[in-house]
Amino acid sequence: MFKRLQFSNFAGFAKADIEWSPGLNLIVGENGTGKSLLLKLAYSLGAVSAEMSKAPSQSKENWQKGIADRLRDTCRPDYLGRLVTRQQGRNRCEVKVDFSRPPGTSYAFTFATNARFEVKLDRPPTGFLDTPPVFIPTREMLSIFPGFAKLYEERHLEFDKTYYDIARALEGSAFKNHSKSEQALIEILEKLMKGQIKLENGRFYLHPNQSGKGAIEMHLVAEGERKIAMLAHLLFNGSLRARGTLFWDEPETNLNPRLITALATALVALVQSGHQVICATHSLFLLREIEILKARSSTSLPVRYIGLAQDGETISVEQSSDIAGIRTLVLLDEELLQSERYLKLGFRQ
Repeated sequence: MFKRLQFSNFAGFAKADIEWSPGLNLIVGENGTGKSLLLKLAYSLGAVSAEMSKAPSQSKENWQKGIADRLRDTCRPDYLGRLVTRQQGRNRCEVKVDFSRPPGTSYAFTFATNARFEVKLDRPPTGFLDTPPVFIPTREMLSIFPGFAKLYEERHLEFDKTYYDIARALEGSAFKNHSKSEQALIEILEKLMKGQIKLENGRFYLHPNQSGKGAIEMHLVAEGERKIAMLAHLLFNGSLRARGTLFWDEPETNLNPRLITALATALVALVQSGHQVICATHSLFLLREIEILKARSSTSLPVRYIGLAQDGETISVEQSSDIAGIRTLVLLDEELLQSERYLKLGFRQ
């Protein structure tokens, strides 16, 4: 699992030192404050570690190439130096990542403004992540899954590598060794969708629980429900395993309040079953649901809020285990201001 991420001169961030919760982490902030980029940076560092464990050689040169390739393919700059904070003259980005386990997995590297596709590994790791992270992008993938991975391998597509990664993660068949909590969560999600998701002949279908109804093509299922279905299938096929990390960029996109409530329950259940979850979100509704579930939980629920805000020409980072500790939570301010405008017009809740 991810423990700590330190970096300087990365994109709009002058400096940041983020301590991740082993449970649920929620990144919030206005558009343009780097939520998705922060998510992709952290994910890339974990993905490289898991990938290098299977590489023919774990030499320093291979590590440097692996890091550079992953950052380029996931963040999609024209060249790597574009990810360094812009200033007059040259600048240098420094990154250090620490994982809670296994031992020896932490590493650090740097790259400069003029870097094309290379980084300098300053502190090599001696171990690797044994459970690769999973990244769910903003757009659902079940409807565009057929043939996507093969097409990505053969053609140039304007999709970053998180889409390829999730397509490959969705390919797996049923996993046999689910924990009781994971099996219970799968059943909850399938009940919500009123059916089971099945991969048949390279395409996904929803098989309704109601007898007499045939399989439904994924294109005919509501987009919000397809996002819930992705989570269910990743659990079902074992791609999302306990003691691993799930990254999810704006999970609330195209979900109605009922599904957002279910999503909050699912995220909390994932944490309680041993997963680490890191999300970027705009949804005050989702944040409130998390707080409600946290207050109602009979056990301690580790939650970390990470607030991003534009501070002059750089992005500031706040961290708190309590939503009230994030002063830059513009989502809350805007929601309250809208409520005031609504009531002033004579409407009643």
